[in-house]
Amino acid sequence: MPLMPTLFVGHGSPMNAIEDNEYSRAWMDLGRSIPRPEAILSISAHWFTEGTRVDDDPRPRMVYDMYGFPDELYRVEYRPEGAPELARRVARSLSRPVAVDNGWGCDHGTWSVLRRMYPGADIPTFQLGVDRLSGPEEHFRLGRELGALREEGVLILGSGNVVHNLARVDWSMEGGYPWADEFDAYVRSRIESRAFDEVVGYSSAGECARLAFSRPDHFYPLLYVLGAARGEDATRVLCDSRVLGSLSMTSYLFG
Repeated sequence: MPLMPTLFVGHGSPMNAIEDNEYSRAWMDLGRSIPRPEAILSISAHWFTEGTRVDDDPRPRMVYDMYGFPDELYRVEYRPEGAPELARRVARSLSRPVAVDNGWGCDHGTWSVLRRMYPGADIPTFQLGVDRLSGPEEHFRLGRELGALREEGVLILGSGNVVHNLARVDWSMEGGYPWADEFDAYVRSRIESRAFDEVVGYSSAGECARLAFSRPDHFYPLLYVLGAARGEDATRVLCDSRVLGSLSMTSYLFG
């Protein structure tokens, strides 16, 4: 079995689930270009939990966790099976308490991307919550522990945004504010030079880091993917762009 890559996707607007654009097309290309996974572990910004939680539901429900969008988006159906045994094994294997919690499901941070990558919804998928009580070092460490799943054909998917400041969104703006460009470039340069510790310690980037997000829910999924990456992995940067001033769509594939 080939070593599965690990992937961080800047998922941006839920509308990417139904629009034909450069991001949805890039995700479709990804699904065709990487080895087909046996299962998918998604770490989505939208399951921002108290403590670490995992979903072991054999048929996770679809969560429409977004508001004010066209009706077409709420008619999207993407219902892969879960991976109960794998989820429970992950819960046992991590070196911290993990609660099994089926009260959430498959949110748009997961399904908006995967319905493009794997439109057949035929790959078992489960989610791990992003613990809001833990700092960046702990999320990176958990990513390292999860990295062994890659040897079993599991795609570790982090879904969020490197820059995600909804309070500063400008709907008329095509690119990014200078500070958004600066922080995105800071993260990219550290990833490409394998200075992952400087991504974990992102506050050293200065003022642009303070403006990049008001809370780290969309940033922390990247740290799991960096933790799961290995020294021999090739690195691909995808969709390097900022939109609406304060959202980054930049994505990273390792392996």
